[in-house]
Amino acid sequence: MSRVIVVTSGKGGVGKTTTSAAISTGLAQKGYKTVVIDFDVGLRNLDLVLGCERRVVYDFVQVIQGDATLNQALIQDKHVSNGNLYILAASQTKDKDALVKEGVRRVINELKEMGFEYIICDSPAGIEQGALMALYFADEAIVVTNPEISSIRDSDRILGILSAKSERAEKHEEPIKEHLLVTRYDPDRVESKQMLSYQDVFEVLRVPVLGVIPESKDVIEASNNGVSVILYPESRAGLAYADTVERLIGTDLPLRFTSVEKKQGIFSRLFSKNKG
Repeated sequence: MSRVIVVTSGKGGVGKTTTSAAISTGLAQKGYKTVVIDFDVGLRNLDLVLGCERRVVYDFVQVIQGDATLNQALIQDKHVSNGNLYILAASQTKDKDALVKEGVRRVINELKEMGFEYIICDSPAGIEQGALMALYFADEAIVVTNPEISSIRDSDRILGILSAKSERAEKHEEPIKEHLLVTRYDPDRVESKQMLSYQDVFEVLRVPVLGVIPESKDVIEASNNGVSVILYPESRAGLAYADTVERLIGTDLPLRFTSVEKKQGIFSRLFSKNKG
């Protein structure tokens, strides 16, 4: 059975596309047939993050409008060796109103029929048409937020929209399952009271924490190289995303990289050196 998961937030720049790329890549690596759809019409970025921008011939809107088939528009990712990851790029030239409900429904249903186990919807920020279409058919939502007041406030607004404007809400069905992902986390700043802790974020939003992604320069480097950071085996951010994927599929894992690493004093270092 397919799981349709929207990656969303109220504020831009919190790492939604990085998260969509990492989670879809991680799921595909684990053997799940996965597709990630870019709903950010006019500001296409997902194909850049995944390094397939030169292979985009047809886009999501062209499929909706009947100018291309889904098979023509789907791009197979070359970084996941098992061939389980596909990308459906957004249009750079169309208006956001081109995303119409029945067209999006048809595409998602066709993806389900094609055997995709995970359909990841990379939402634009805010509450405009692209964002509303990305969340409308979702079974689950990953709400991405930074540990700062403005981001948390906007995430709270998105949670309200998830509970009121999805198809599940309209049909009085079981609500969208919500997950919280805290990004750009810095334990040192948390300890010095310059940043909210992930526990503080949970206390405000009351959504289960799926993962905490540490601040890392690797994220920018990976994006610039057109590779998902989850494929960087030594990256703390990549490892945190890998843990997040494990939790998403049901594995119970503790959070990592959320506390300050204690530095050894000179006597401790000398003792451990002599001991060795």
